[in-house]
Amino acid sequence: MYLSTAWQDFSVLDTGDGEKLERWGAYVLRRPDPQVIWPKQRPDLWETADAWYHRSERGGGEWEVHKKLPEKWTLSYRALRFHVRPTGFKHTGLFPEQAANWDWMDGLIRAEVSKGRTPRVLNLFAYTGGATLACAAAGASVCHVDAAKGMVQWARDNHTLSGLAKDSARWIVDDALKFVQREIRRGSRYDAILMDPPSYGRGPGGEVWKLEDTAFALVDACAQALSDTPLFFLFNGYTTGLQPAVLSNLLRLSAVKRFGGSVEADELCLPVEAGGVLPCGASGRWRA
Repeated sequence: MYLSTAWQDFSVLDTGDGEKLERWGAYVLRRPDPQVIWPKQRPDLWETADAWYHRSERGGGEWEVHKKLPEKWTLSYRALRFHVRPTGFKHTGLFPEQAANWDWMDGLIRAEVSKGRTPRVLNLFAYTGGATLACAAAGASVCHVDAAKGMVQWARDNHTLSGLAKDSARWIVDDALKFVQREIRRGSRYDAILMDPPSYGRGPGGEVWKLEDTAFALVDACAQALSDTPLFFLFNGYTTGLQPAVLSNLLRLSAVKRFGGSVEADELCLPVEAGGVLPCGASGRWRA
């Protein structure tokens, strides 16, 4: 498994009965997690939650606040800085399990930078920019793409907060697949590509799409957008059906078919202080 163990400002305190209890800096949040089908190990800890997210039968949900929270606060991971805040969809603007991938990409990028090369990295479905910051801090030039204008602004704020060079990233509000297809037509290529697509979404005409139906087309288009000397291709999946073996096959039939190289895929997990690990999706990693 890919385990994120270097966090200082974040930890999973306990899990159980469909929920997880996490420390986000100075605040403890209680959130639902459908994969947690075992009982709580430390029931005494759960009363320490500063806020508790309740799902609504009508969709979405709301926070039950036990202690007044700031509108947003800052978390650090190594030299990176992030604004986090509880949102109406239970998320906080950060997925801490992704730190395992940030460290993996950091090593590959720094190795190229040491040779005098500045890798061009494309981050699709880039959300609030955790991976963008990690790649930029390692010395890459990053193109950050997300369809939500608010998320792109959040990412830009995190970039500024981390003190990164302004020209280390450019910010695009666009549909991921359409952007990649245009880049291919323009002859624009990237040395590394990563993506973190949602399980489902809506197209510009309101049509609903599911990731399972479009995953291979998306991955194959990205493989076409890789340069002649690519470094890596990372596919993160939170969709239940996209198990590590599925991600491995997608990358094998796209990147390996064109460039050779190797693929590995595994679960992303976070350690739990009360014991065990919390499963957090899967990642497929291709490298040349």
